[in-house]
Amino acid sequence: MEEHKDDVGSKIGMWIFLLSEVILFGGLFILCTAYRYKFRGDFHLAAMELNRILGTLNTVILLTSSLTMALSIASIRKDSRASSFGYLAATVFLGLLFLGNKYIEWSAKVGHGIYPNSPDLLGRSSGEVLFFGLYYAMTGLHGLHVLVGVGLLSVMCFFVVKGRIKKTDFILLENSGLYWHLVDIIWIFLFPLFYLMT
Repeated sequence: MEEHKDDVGSKIGMWIFLLSEVILFGGLFILCTAYRYKFRGDFHLAAMELNRILGTLNTVILLTSSLTMALSIASIRKDSRASSFGYLAATVFLGLLFLGNKYIEWSAKVGHGIYPNSPDLLGRSSGEVLFFGLYYAMTGLHGLHVLVGVGLLSVMCFFVVKGRIKKTDFILLENSGLYWHLVDIIWIFLFPLFYLMT
């Protein structure tokens, strides 16, 4: 029995899913911007406590991972499974590196008593409490998306090795790449929103 394939439908479905993600994060960005306007001074003080070096490093990591993801798709189109796998594995590694840096950053904040409902945080102004609440919620949600992406791309690595993804059939890899690029784009907005507030 021949397997049914609908590449166009698959791509449309992926774009609809990505649109729902944009709506989710877009609402959070609007909420954060509104609170930033209301508590400008408090948000500025709180943002100064974030590690800009780690934030910048994570931005570079995710931008690089978008490049390796695109190179993986380009390689499979050229029928180079080995190169595609290599670039895909590099993308997975960069995603894990991002999560490792985020763990270090969050651990430092928790070590300083800055985490939701901590006595130290609750002793601060309401604007700072809101800032860190939004920071943990939005970067945590983004981190969850990165983790899902790493898992998804790991499955794609397996599919490339097994030959399920090939020059004539790479829609799964392409859709996974679209998801990964969205995760990177969301971070491009999160980085200045939290780390570069003035």
